[in-house]
Amino acid sequence: MASRRDQIRMTDDEIREFLASQKTMILTSNGHDGYPHPMPMWFWAAPDGCIYFATYEKSQKVRNIERDSRVSLLCESGTEYEELKAVFIKAEAELVKDVELAIDVLMRAGMGGDPDQMAPEQAAQVREMVRPRAVKRVVIRCRPNKIISWDHAKLGGTY
Repeated sequence: MASRRDQIRMTDDEIREFLASQKTMILTSNGHDGYPHPMPMWFWAAPDGCIYFATYEKSQKVRNIERDSRVSLLCESGTEYEELKAVFIKAEAELVKDVELAIDVLMRAGMGGDPDQMAPEQAAQVREMVRPRAVKRVVIRCRPNKIISWDHAKLGGTY
């Protein structure tokens, strides 16, 4: 018989679907004082397996990542025990100063929509609307090292 841990683990497809259905993820960097620095962030779970964020270049999370590239990410949902679902990721973060990538991340994470789902003219127009924001931001690219997931709905009401 499979362990409870094995029963609630999500498949890779379920993880992708869950992340695609969410808008906010907690990005936790390591603060200069040794305490975790958790921040809710809009994100994009890209087809390359990386998680992308765009943030102000002078933000505390950027300073933290410059010092220590290890981060943890948490995306969760549910208000009752049988609804609890989450993906927890241990990752290496990389800071990328690239305006075009920042535009893509900002659009896909909530400022305009997926450019792949737009007509080319519309995508170009939205890109130009987002550009002034993107020039002030840096992209945080997180490459997962370990992914832990759970979906309590898989227990079918038995605990």
